[in-house]
Amino acid sequence: MEHTSHEFLKSLLETPSPSGFEQQIQHVVREWMRPVSDEVTTDSHGNVFAARFPQWNPPETPRIMLAGHCDQIGLMVQYIDGDGYLYIQPIGGWDMQILLGQYLTVWAKDGPLTGVVARRAIHLLKPDERNKVPDFTDVWVDIGAKNREEAEGLVRCGDPVTFALGYRPLRNSLAASPAMDDKVGLWVCMEAVRLLHGRALRAAVYGVSTVAEEIGLRGATTAAYAINPTVGIAVDVTHATDTPGNDKKTQGDIKCGGGPVLYRGPNISPRVFDLLEATAKQHGVPVQVRGTPRATGTDANAIQIARAGVATGLIGIPNRYMHSPVEVVHLDDLTNAAKLLAEFCAAVGPETNWIP
Repeated sequence: MEHTSHEFLKSLLETPSPSGFEQQIQHVVREWMRPVSDEVTTDSHGNVFAARFPQWNPPETPRIMLAGHCDQIGLMVQYIDGDGYLYIQPIGGWDMQILLGQYLTVWAKDGPLTGVVARRAIHLLKPDERNKVPDFTDVWVDIGAKNREEAEGLVRCGDPVTFALGYRPLRNSLAASPAMDDKVGLWVCMEAVRLLHGRALRAAVYGVSTVAEEIGLRGATTAAYAINPTVGIAVDVTHATDTPGNDKKTQGDIKCGGGPVLYRGPNISPRVFDLLEATAKQHGVPVQVRGTPRATGTDANAIQIARAGVATGLIGIPNRYMHSPVEVVHLDDLTNAAKLLAEFCAAVGPETNWIP
């Protein structure tokens, strides 16, 4: 991975973006993409569009939408008790057992605040409580406030909360961070647009940093309506099954470092899949294939049924430990996915047939 692109990835992962609170990360995206895009815009929903246009842009020019969602799962301050402890509710899907004992950051108006999420020590739990997964009402965030008055001077109900963010390289080109889901997909889409900078195109390409995916594919729904794409490809994470305990019979045999994953199934246009696979073979990009027998829980689902329907594809980045503070991906899978998307876009022209 090129140094500057690697720095962009780290910037994304170190910037908070719970669903509904994506403003900071979208600023990062806009600043990075302006020098390598023909146009960078933001809609009233908060989606950011980085576009590359062909020199000649007649009405029949295809429009390609590349979607990676910038939002991450988060938490929200719901209540402050008399002792200054914060009670929280989830934004997106959480595993409470992962949350317990973590360092958190409260993104308050006057700056971030460090906190910890906890419950009573195991020594003080009753026997029936020890084996019970607590509810959100059973845990609290401790920011060190003396009382409610001090806490309320720093925090407001509705403030977003995330895991303590940070990028950590591992051995063999693996890396760990909260919110790999789906900032790696966002990075892939924007890196593909960057790779197209200066190249002749026969299709208009829109790299879209979509919002609010974790609470219902909301940004992709409005972005796809606005673009009215001929073809759309979502890039999201997918479960890597190269760790102990995974059922490959249901999830497939997916390895970190094995290449980006091309999906097949009813949410996927066979024409898009075939062209992605052919492009990968032509350019020596390693890929893995996974079947999904139903509509996916990704932006591809919203894109496919936009307006009169869109020829849709889905690329997955293998991800270990999804929706945890230690999500792990392989950097080669990201760079290969971006290369594949760029070459796919460069191959599309007005003559490309998307009818199944």
